[in-house]
Amino acid sequence: MMMIGWMVLVVGVLLVPSSQSLRFDIQSGKIKCISEDMKSNSMTVGKYQVINPNQDRHQLLPDSHKLNVKVTSSHGHIFQWAEKVEKGQFVFTAMEQGNYMACFSAPEHWPLINLTIDFDWRTGVQFKDWFNVAKKGHVDAMKVELEQLYHTINSIHEEMFYFRAREKEMQQLNQETISKMMWLSFVSLCFGFSVAGLQFWYLKSFFQENKLI
Repeated sequence: MMMIGWMVLVVGVLLVPSSQSLRFDIQSGKIKCISEDMKSNSMTVGKYQVINPNQDRHQLLPDSHKLNVKVTSSHGHIFQWAEKVEKGQFVFTAMEQGNYMACFSAPEHWPLINLTIDFDWRTGVQFKDWFNVAKKGHVDAMKVELEQLYHTINSIHEEMFYFRAREKEMQQLNQETISKMMWLSFVSLCFGFSVAGLQFWYLKSFFQENKLI
């Protein structure tokens, strides 16, 4: 039983996809965007915070160290728009597949300064807090590991179907592009022959009128 528990734990660790947990810098007046490819009906949560440069962490941040945050879908739908914040989070369910983008912008300031941001973005199975599941449900570690493994495998299964669908879309797009290129080449060839025929006819008529041939 102990061996099975360790096997489940190891497999679960290997299969769990890593979330986008980042720390990056933004210079005054600049924008940095981070994208995440999501499938429809996927739940996502993002948390961000400006790192306090002061030694006294309880000291309030100045306005120069606050952010403007905008989260949008590939179709332009806005899920969050926050101005002059030092931290925050967003939670939503993707209604359409595609790239979702979180953009952070720092206000203009002189002299230029760098803001350090902690950003954690979790999607799908990454979103679930397994430690709290175990703590709140008072279940043993084995059950949590099995449940985590089940959700991870289910998520990977859905991802496989998602990527297969994207692959079929790309193949169809390639075939349509090749077909259009062949049609364009045929039209260009016919146009070239037509122009060459007109030139030949014009030169023949010109030489005949001037009795050069």
